[in-house]
Amino acid sequence: MKFLFGPVNSRRLGRSLGIDLLPHKTCTLNCIYCECGPTTNLTTEVREYVPTDAVIEELRGFLSARPPLDIVTFAGSGEPTLHSGIGRIIDFLKKEFPEYPVAILTNGTLLWQGKIRRSLLGADIIIPSLDAVSADLFDTIGRPAPGVNSRLLMQGLIKLRSEFTGKIYLEVFIIPGVNDSDNELNRIREACSLIMPDRIQLNALDRPGSEDWVEQATGKRLEEISTLLQPHMVDVVGQPAALPGRDDVSADKVDAVIATIGRRPSTAEDLSRALGMRMVEVLKIMSSLTDRGVVEKKEMERGTFYVLKTNSS
Repeated sequence: MKFLFGPVNSRRLGRSLGIDLLPHKTCTLNCIYCECGPTTNLTTEVREYVPTDAVIEELRGFLSARPPLDIVTFAGSGEPTLHSGIGRIIDFLKKEFPEYPVAILTNGTLLWQGKIRRSLLGADIIIPSLDAVSADLFDTIGRPAPGVNSRLLMQGLIKLRSEFTGKIYLEVFIIPGVNDSDNELNRIREACSLIMPDRIQLNALDRPGSEDWVEQATGKRLEEISTLLQPHMVDVVGQPAALPGRDDVSADKVDAVIATIGRRPSTAEDLSRALGMRMVEVLKIMSSLTDRGVVEKKEMERGTFYVLKTNSS
């Protein structure tokens, strides 16, 4: 499949089928913590980056079998609201496959535009980001495209709440030493009183970010911040590694890889792009799965493909 990935076992949303509407890595931000890597196409241009009809046909083909899913999620290689056909794809999903809730992971930077907000209103859950309210910290963290700023971000989030009847889960990504001061966290709490999200989701680094110096917030610190953000409802979704200092690979990443190659053989490069994982992580997982006899290698013209063995579970 060209535009779908997973299903993956999302920490936040359950068994999720991903929809990727953009070439890697096309975004309005170049966040220092992004686990998909640095942005190579920093832009605010809204257009049809991939054919809308082709995305719809791929969804129809996959979902017609009524696979067991908790949700269908717009995510992947960049900012999904940059795609001009996202509203049409949402409408298709709600009309032909209404049993599947639809979620959108967005950085929220284009929500100040009424046309873009209206295109998302058919979704069930929107998960926008608010990593900083202060203009200087927003620029430090997001390294935005020209014309993108924290003032417009706030404006769009507030307007979204007044128009959107679904759930809004506001993601706040905590970066130690950058946006975790009491002053900035108080600004974020005050902003949430205006945005009125259904929940706040505190997140932290789970894989290598764009910048090596970005650190992972500890579970203890995230719990402290969740208390500071009360009375808002807060979920801590970013957790520290089980063994600090080791390059551990989470079971949720392994499940995502197995689910992907279970549908079609893939190269390591294919898996890296489809799942937003660093190549070093993919290769570590594939080495382990090969040693355990879960997958086998097949040499093809395009490279080494990994195939799920039919006798593996």
